[in-house]
Amino acid sequence: MVFLGISLVEWVGYAAMATVLTSFLMKSVTKLRIVNSLGCLLFVVYGVMLEPLSKPIIVTNTAIFCINLYYLLKK
Repeated sequence: MVFLGISLVEWVGYAAMATVLTSFLMKSVTKLRIVNSLGCLLFVVYGVMLEPLSKPIIVTNTAIFCINLYYLLKK
């Protein structure tokens, strides 16, 4: 599937990148972790959608998501 000459896989990657970048604009650490977690999940989806799938992207972003979740639940 292609929209504006960009594949769906790339759109997911761009959305993940934009979400993670946006998270660093948050003043609240809690908001940063929530938005960053969403970006990490998008990166995991992106890593799975790539052919062949990208284990480094999946593993790294799953780990960051778990760290964010730990600190969000700790409060």
